[in-house]
Amino acid sequence: MKISWIFWWIVNIFWLVLFGIGTAFVLLRKVDGAGAVQTPEIRLISFIVLACAFLIPFGIQLIWMIINLVVRSKKNES
Repeated sequence: MKISWIFWWIVNIFWLVLFGIGTAFVLLRKVDGAGAVQTPEIRLISFIVLACAFLIPFGIQLIWMIINLVVRSKKNES
Protein backbone atom coordinates (compact mmCIF):
# COMPACT_ATOMS: atom_id res chain seq x y z
CA MET A 1 0.00 0.00 0.00
CA LYS A 2 2.85 2.37 0.75
CA ILE A 3 4.07 2.07 -2.85
CA SER A 4 0.67 3.31 -4.02
CA TRP A 5 1.03 6.46 -1.90
CA ILE A 6 4.58 7.05 -3.13
CA PHE A 7 3.47 6.69 -6.74
CA TRP A 8 0.48 8.98 -6.04
CA TRP A 9 2.83 11.71 -4.76
CA ILE A 10 5.16 11.30 -7.73
CA VAL A 11 2.26 11.68 -10.17
CA ASN A 12 0.95 14.71 -8.24
CA ILE A 13 4.35 16.40 -8.40
CA PHE A 14 4.51 15.67 -12.14
CA TRP A 15 1.10 17.31 -12.74
CA LEU A 16 1.98 20.27 -10.51
CA VAL A 17 5.23 20.90 -12.41
CA LEU A 18 3.45 20.51 -15.75
CA PHE A 19 0.76 22.98 -14.66
CA GLY A 20 3.41 25.44 -13.46
CA ILE A 21 5.30 25.27 -16.74
CA GLY A 22 2.09 25.70 -18.72
CA THR A 23 1.04 28.65 -16.59
CA ALA A 24 4.44 30.31 -16.98
CA PHE A 25 4.28 29.77 -20.74
CA VAL A 26 0.80 31.27 -20.99
CA LEU A 27 1.51 34.26 -18.76
CA LEU A 28 5.00 35.16 -20.01
CA ARG A 29 4.54 35.03 -23.77
CA LYS A 30 4.01 38.32 -25.59
CA VAL A 31 2.60 36.91 -28.84
CA ASP A 32 0.75 33.62 -29.38
CA GLY A 33 1.24 31.17 -32.23
CA ALA A 34 -1.16 33.01 -34.51
CA GLY A 35 0.70 36.29 -34.04
CA ALA A 36 -1.92 37.92 -31.82
CA VAL A 37 -0.56 40.17 -29.10
CA GLN A 38 -1.40 38.82 -25.64
CA THR A 39 -3.37 41.29 -23.53
CA PRO A 40 -4.07 40.65 -19.83
CA GLU A 41 -7.63 39.58 -20.70
CA ILE A 42 -6.46 37.05 -23.28
CA ARG A 43 -3.85 35.73 -20.85
CA LEU A 44 -6.55 35.26 -18.21
CA ILE A 45 -8.76 33.40 -20.69
CA SER A 46 -5.80 31.20 -21.68
CA PHE A 47 -5.08 30.46 -18.02
CA ILE A 48 -8.73 29.53 -17.39
CA VAL A 49 -8.66 27.16 -20.37
CA LEU A 50 -5.45 25.60 -19.03
CA ALA A 51 -6.99 25.26 -15.55
CA CYS A 52 -10.10 23.61 -17.03
CA ALA A 53 -7.90 21.14 -18.90
CA PHE A 54 -6.24 20.19 -15.61
CA LEU A 55 -9.58 19.42 -13.96
CA ILE A 56 -9.55 15.93 -15.52
CA PRO A 57 -6.20 14.88 -13.98
CA PHE A 58 -7.26 16.54 -10.72
CA GLY A 59 -10.42 14.43 -10.64
CA ILE A 60 -8.49 11.25 -11.36
CA GLN A 61 -5.98 12.07 -8.60
CA LEU A 62 -8.81 12.82 -6.16
CA ILE A 63 -10.49 9.47 -6.89
CA TRP A 64 -7.14 7.71 -6.55
CA MET A 65 -6.57 9.38 -3.15
CA ILE A 66 -10.02 8.33 -1.93
CA ILE A 67 -9.33 4.73 -3.00
CA ASN A 68 -5.98 4.80 -1.16
CA LEU A 69 -7.68 6.11 2.00
CA VAL A 70 -10.44 3.50 1.88
CA VAL A 71 -7.99 0.64 1.33
CA ARG A 72 -5.79 1.92 4.17
CA SER A 73 -8.72 2.19 6.59
CA LYS A 74 -9.92 -1.32 5.72
CA LYS A 75 -6.39 -2.63 6.20
CA ASN A 76 -6.21 -0.97 9.64
CA GLU A 77 -9.53 -2.54 10.69
CA SER A 78 -8.38 -6.08 9.99
